[in-house]
Amino acid sequence: MNKHKKAFTLVELIVVITILAIL
Repeated sequence: MNKHKKAFTLVELIVVITILAIL
């Protein structure tokens, strides 16, 4: 359960960074 949540957070962080890079 915790591992899944951590993975989700990591993916979200990468997505946010990508969006910021595009902007």
